[in-house]
Amino acid sequence: MTVSSKSSGKENLLPTLIHKYVRWLIPSIGDLIFIALLGLLAFTTLSVRLLGDAGIGWHIRTGQLILATHAIPHLDPFSSTMAGHPWFAWEWIYDVLVGWLDRVAGLNGVVFFTAPIIALTFSWTFRLLLRRGTNFLVALALVLLAASASMIHFLARPHVVSWLFTVLWFWVLESSERKANDSPADGRRLFLWLLPPLMLVWVNVHGGFLLGFVLLGIYWLSAAWQWFRLKEDRFEDVLQKIRAGKRTRDLAVIGILSALATLANPYGWRLHVHISRYLSNRFLMDHIDEFQSPNFHGVAQRCFAVLLLLTFVALAAKRREAGEFRASEVLVVMFAVYSGLYASRNIPVSSLLLILMIGPWLSDTTQELAELFARRRSASRSQSIPQHFFQRMQVIESSLHAHLWPIAGIVLTCWITFHGGKLGVTPLMDAHFDGKRFPAGAVSCLETKHGQGPVFAPDYWGGYLIYRLYPRVKVAVDDRHDFYGEAFLKSYLKMMHAEPGWQDFLEQYPVRYVVIPKDSALANVLAETPSWQLLNGDDAAVIFVPARSPIY
Repeated sequence: MTVSSKSSGKENLLPTLIHKYVRWLIPSIGDLIFIALLGLLAFTTLSVRLLGDAGIGWHIRTGQLILATHAIPHLDPFSSTMAGHPWFAWEWIYDVLVGWLDRVAGLNGVVFFTAPIIALTFSWTFRLLLRRGTNFLVALALVLLAASASMIHFLARPHVVSWLFTVLWFWVLESSERKANDSPADGRRLFLWLLPPLMLVWVNVHGGFLLGFVLLGIYWLSAAWQWFRLKEDRFEDVLQKIRAGKRTRDLAVIGILSALATLANPYGWRLHVHISRYLSNRFLMDHIDEFQSPNFHGVAQRCFAVLLLLTFVALAAKRREAGEFRASEVLVVMFAVYSGLYASRNIPVSSLLLILMIGPWLSDTTQELAELFARRRSASRSQSIPQHFFQRMQVIESSLHAHLWPIAGIVLTCWITFHGGKLGVTPLMDAHFDGKRFPAGAVSCLETKHGQGPVFAPDYWGGYLIYRLYPRVKVAVDDRHDFYGEAFLKSYLKMMHAEPGWQDFLEQYPVRYVVIPKDSALANVLAETPSWQLLNGDDAAVIFVPARSPIY
């Protein structure tokens, strides 16, 4: 009897151990989202799409300049027209990282850095939606919709780091507010005090650190409103009022500490003045493409429009259920909707905030609809299988915490990146600038002829020329619009559009080469101007040089 009992115990223990360790090998849906995005962005043509913005070129060269000189630049090193003018390299931490990665692994290294950040942002958002009580299927649909809307800005630029910081900021503030009344001593409230040191990093990575203060302000207003409206008629209300008052003071102190942390940048308070002047300049905001309101004819913009419609549906549904909105919920939704409609560059952040907020509301609505449908159809056991399936999937998803597959994916991608983009002898990564989008042939011509002197090209090509030609050649303009300013860009746009007086720009800022799109208005005008001659051209760009000067 005793031997049989021990044998039975061992037999029961073995399946338990197998089940325990097998769970470590099963990827969650969040893990699969991460792996899918990582693979698509690193190993497909989307890697070229990540390099679709030439600005990454000057970010890379800035980082390499910092690594070479061990100093953060305060004067511009790239421009011939603004040489010696003060310049704010305010994203220097990002620049150093991508500069080093480009040095050791080329553009594959830059893509390797960007792809996991984007993948982590959306996979983590999926996990947060489940934790906030969102239905498994609704969470998956919302994340895919937000990722599709954000594709417009899937670029190797520092703004993708701000997406991750925004999700982190929202998680800390939202979870601490939700737990404040339930459990005043909950450990998540301690996470609030991590925000000032995180701001120290954010301010030196991207200007999106301002979003952190917007969210802090929203949750401070929510706490202050709760403190103000609570009466002291009941003991429970007195306790909640005390907690709301303490939270209000905590958030105020955290906001002050975070504001002080932003001064720990290479330029001190001057950076804040510079950003304020930049964002308040109406001419720049009205003429820079990424600050324009979204054009809803594009696929990504249409996905964002669907998110807006779902937001209104979710708000109406919650209102119909007589659910009480927290002030922070209303303010976050209002901010996300307004910022997304104000500028297309805000669509990714707006999409992330919207789905994080409306996910639980839509889940409640879909649950009610499913129950209503089941009652009307007198649902049988077979008809309820899908609903039970998704509920079971949600439970399983919440129980999987190993994340071995994402870790393995990063390790494998790292190995491939630092081995020339190859796995063994099979090439898998080939990150490069698209020759159809950028003047690769024209720049190669300049390199062949050992061209010297300033080069004029459209601002959206300037970063690419800096990447290819710096330090031998400087550019007349690039996409650092905050640096060049309103007066300069007005003259530049007059030339690009071949408007009357277009010659004034070249007279004020002489250049040795003009590299412009083949069929542009300026190309047609220069072709008819005797003082300029065509040097070379390809399908993307043509090169003009002054007629009376040596070609090289």
